[in-house]
Formats: sequence, C-alpha cells, structure tokens
Amino acid sequence: MLFQVRMDVLIPVDMPVEQANEIKAVEKAYSQELQRQGKWRHIWRISGQYANISIFDVESNEELHNILVGLPLYPYMKIEVMALNRHPSSIRDTDQ
Repeated sequence: MLFQVRMDVLIPVDMPVEQANEIKAVEKAYSQELQRQGKWRHIWRISGQYANISIFDVESNEELHNILVGLPLYPYMKIEVMALNRHPSSIRDTDQ
C-alpha cells in the first residue's frame, strides 16, 4: 500500500540544542534504515520549511501507523497521511 505523508516538524524553541541534535541523529538513522528496507520509498524536503513529503510502501495502515509513531521526532510533528492508488492511465506498472 502506498501512502503520501507530509510531516511538519515543530521542535519546541526551548529544547536544548544537544537534545534536539540527538533526536535528529536517531531519527536520521531510523529513516535511512526504513529506506534501505524499501518501506520509505521517497523523501523530499519542502523548501523554506522544516517539513517533508514522503512516500511509504507498507503492508497495512497499522504498519504505517507503527512506523510513524516510532519516529523519534513524532511527538514534535504534525502529520498528514493520504492513501494512494495506482492511476489507470499510469504507464508505470511498478507503482502499485
């Protein structure tokens, strides 16, 4: 199942820099492992914002939920999820 996920990061301004940097480092390692597994297919930064648009390829809504709540930055995120379906006019058979 493919999902588009927008993540807006809202780290509190009073969070110590060292703590924020540690959370970001753990988040990076977690997200890169999911990318290597093929579950986090794409990630794009939104210019001028601390936000991204990502495409996930997972088995279920529950798997996506578990991945998202496992993000170290999850407590500091606003997340929007949109389920995606293959368009009948698409020429790419691999996008299912």
